[in-house]
Amino acid sequence: MEEKTFIDKNYIENLLIEARNTPNAKIDSYLDKAERFEGLNHREIAALLVSENPGHLERVDRTALKIKDRVYGNRIVMFAPLYASDYCVNRCSYCSYNCEHEFTRKKLTQDEVREEVRILEAMGHKRIALETGENDAVCSIDYVVNCIKTIYDMKFENGEIRRINVNIAATTVENYRRLKDVGIGTYILFQETYHQPTYEKVHIAGPKKNFAYHLTAFDRAHEAGIDDVGGGVLFGLADPYFEVLGLMIHNEHLEERFGVGFHTISVPRLCPAEGMNMSDFPHLVDDETFAKIVAIIRLAVPFTGMILSTRETRNMRQRLLRLGISQISAGSSTQVGGYAKRQQISQTGNPQFFVNDDRSALSIISELMDDGYTPSFCTACYRKGRTGDRFMRLAKSGQIKNVCLPNALTTLAEYAIDYGDATFKQKADAAIAREMPTISNEKIRALTLTNIEKIKHGERDFYI
Repeated sequence: MEEKTFIDKNYIENLLIEARNTPNAKIDSYLDKAERFEGLNHREIAALLVSENPGHLERVDRTALKIKDRVYGNRIVMFAPLYASDYCVNRCSYCSYNCEHEFTRKKLTQDEVREEVRILEAMGHKRIALETGENDAVCSIDYVVNCIKTIYDMKFENGEIRRINVNIAATTVENYRRLKDVGIGTYILFQETYHQPTYEKVHIAGPKKNFAYHLTAFDRAHEAGIDDVGGGVLFGLADPYFEVLGLMIHNEHLEERFGVGFHTISVPRLCPAEGMNMSDFPHLVDDETFAKIVAIIRLAVPFTGMILSTRETRNMRQRLLRLGISQISAGSSTQVGGYAKRQQISQTGNPQFFVNDDRSALSIISELMDDGYTPSFCTACYRKGRTGDRFMRLAKSGQIKNVCLPNALTTLAEYAIDYGDATFKQKADAAIAREMPTISNEKIRALTLTNIEKIKHGERDFYI
């Protein structure tokens, strides 16, 4: 018997049909609401998704640009993934970690974790996402906790990893408490698809096949005290508009039950990987539809971070940054031990997926500044306890700019001095000079200038 959940397949499918009859004046009112930074509910989102009116589509993009500028300014938060284990007991048809795929699997030792972190820190990263496959016998919660402790214990001349987000399989309240106790940042889990028949088809066997248990993982994480959670779907598995509504209904469920929805939303698209055939998936999302989806999500949840990985090409990343993306990875490896292998010029291994933007972190960060963005390595909110509803209250009040931009500028100054060459330092100085006058609070602007001067004289890790 199918377990009852807050995702109702028939309701979402019927809603998408009904939404096609939404009067233009109604859609205009939804766009007015979005322009006031009030967000949108899932019924309003459905109308925007199915609309093919060129005027509406143009206004969606224009409003997304407005929200991105007003809420996030030019800041782009930087991170990198760290894959610790590719052992997995699941048979997922879209994933190279599928337990039936024959390849030499690997789990990092703690010394190997240290080597990967050493390389990541040398790239300038301060925020990482720890990732594993699902295999409790090989990669238990004890192992994940030990990895986190190992990473946080490492100190370098130029600093340390300051925030560890964790992307591991759905687990128990007790295990989430252990992650909370060891100091994780955001707990990230992709539902993959909210369309239950598709979910059960692509998850052929293994514990991940349990749709309801996977879907309610964030409820258990909240019960354990983790109030920063990050959701996402793998676009390409099912109807993308259905997936967006599933995401938004999930967000509303968390807001209703726990007072705060997703801290971040990730928008990966299905891309080639070993052992899977793209032609087996009839719902692949083209660039135009994908850009529309990103813009509508930005309208729907204006204060929720949006994450884009190196699955996307350089040109697509540039486009989506304008429409709502606020966090990107840089210099990423999706292999277990991949950073060390790359330094050894070794291409052996089984990446979870093939990246489409393989530039170095420095190249990506430098180009962001060329495009007028301010790369940010800030981890202050997590370290100051501004998580969950406390973060959202600050964001919705508009006061977040008095925190995020100063912290972005001080971390950029730190990055430029510690990791940049002469050309990069010139770009960073120009970006800081350009953005500094936009800090409206005079005291905070003065404090930021003072902190940057201290950084230039060898001090580190200033944040508000």
